[in-house]
Amino acid sequence: MRRTRLRVLALSAICCLGFAVAQQGPPNRRAREQGGRGGRARTRKAVLAWADTRNGIAQHDSVSHALSLVERLGYESGLWDTYIRTDSNIISYQPQMTNGQPASGGPSLANVDAIFFMGHRDVPIEDKQKADLLKFVHDDGKGFVAAHVGLTALMAWPEFGEMLGGQFENHPYGTVDGIVINEDPSFPATKHLPAFFKLTDEFYQVKNFSRENSRVLLRLDTSKLPPNQNLLNKNGDFPLVWARMYGKGRVFYASFAHDAKTWDNPDIYHIYFEALRWALGLTDADVTPRPFPATAAAEAQ
Repeated sequence: MRRTRLRVLALSAICCLGFAVAQQGPPNRRAREQGGRGGRARTRKAVLAWADTRNGIAQHDSVSHALSLVERLGYESGLWDTYIRTDSNIISYQPQMTNGQPASGGPSLANVDAIFFMGHRDVPIEDKQKADLLKFVHDDGKGFVAAHVGLTALMAWPEFGEMLGGQFENHPYGTVDGIVINEDPSFPATKHLPAFFKLTDEFYQVKNFSRENSRVLLRLDTSKLPPNQNLLNKNGDFPLVWARMYGKGRVFYASFAHDAKTWDNPDIYHIYFEALRWALGLTDADVTPRPFPATAAAEAQ
């Protein structure tokens, strides 16, 4: 991959967006004046960066950096304000304090436009909160973007897997140098990427996934890796990134990235920047599901 060229392209996209909003004032001043956090009316979108890690079997050191990166991308582009929260109490239209009284201020499903999610394993939320979260996306048409470890969360709750598009199975290769195939260079989050590129990461394999329900954007080229008996799809299909509609809401998942330093790769953080723009309704894209390419299936035989 021509890293320098792509780095310039990714950063230029953010800079161009920042220039567009700069017509109304510098991002830092506008954040104070228009952020809506002091009782002022909000004019920008709001993202809840949610990562409850209390039940993480293997804590991911990258989570803190990923959340801060999402905040920085919104702040520097001037497109959204970010609430970073590591508790799950705020996943409600009416969050409560620990004493059962209504929470005073702060984020809730009533005042954010999308969620960026990196929760670990069995995130503790109540049945009413689960219903609220599904309503937030399905009925209210809000966005939900999950990254890497988010696929391992809430696996005892089938409806969450249905919303996200699948559930964590394993990472059969561990951390490996892989070749990623760009199936959809027209999607905003993948159009900056070449047809094939190399990436070192811990690639998650997804179960209960169907190409009939989600549009695969990127997949791992398993033909370039050693044979592995733990692969679910013997035809070589290994989805890494997909987008889908869940009712009225926009849902996006990407398997990247296990290592904190990978989040500093412009090619990676630009994926999430554009994913959030799409989830927030700031851009549009065709997410019609498509089958596994026939040529790829034939080559795997």
